[in-house]
Amino acid sequence: MVHAYILIQTEVGKAAAVAAEISAIPGVTTAEDVTGPYDVIVRAEAETVDQLGQLVVARVQNVEGITRTLTCPVVHI
Repeated sequence: MVHAYILIQTEVGKAAAVAAEISAIPGVTTAEDVTGPYDVIVRAEAETVDQLGQLVVARVQNVEGITRTLTCPVVHI
């Protein structure tokens, strides 16, 4: 299983709505609106890195109100 954090910037005033919509996407374990340089932080999981990429590009980035994403895969060193 591959896990990642997805850091999301949204349009002004859209963070809560974006987090709520993303939390309903299969593969998303948590989605929370936060303060700081990013507006929403998501934890997601998938079977492979390719599936994780598909989740981000096909599902997460299509949510209205998102202006930018940064995906940070979890590594175990």
